[in-house]
Amino acid sequence: MRYDLPEADAFTQTYWDAAAQGRLLVRRCRTCGRAHHYPREFCPHCWSEDVDWEPASGRAALYTWSVVHRNDLPPFGARTPYVAAVVDLAEGPRMMTEVVECGDGSRLRAGAQLEVAFRDGMPVFRPVG
Repeated sequence: MRYDLPEADAFTQTYWDAAAQGRLLVRRCRTCGRAHHYPREFCPHCWSEDVDWEPASGRAALYTWSVVHRNDLPPFGARTPYVAAVVDLAEGPRMMTEVVECGDGSRLRAGAQLEVAFRDGMPVFRPVG
């Protein structure tokens, strides 16, 4: 059994379909104009239900991270060490993710510029440059 694959439902299927095609989406409120993530059917800022999907730029800044050295759940154990992170998307929302292509993570710094990549239909981020 794998513990890293989300279960899509009727509402989030659009998000996961886009990710499988290498596209990152966020939700944007037409009432207050703010973007949010994780996907919801209403705006968490003003509670409006007038929200829609929007392509994200794929740019982000590293907010915080942790290098995970042990995880016994499949497939994480085979990936250790890996970098679990929270990033600030260019569109505004924060997103939980993984940072890849960063070695052991020792060179990461808060505010580091990242770009989206996709692994098995899941958005992950890698350092720019």
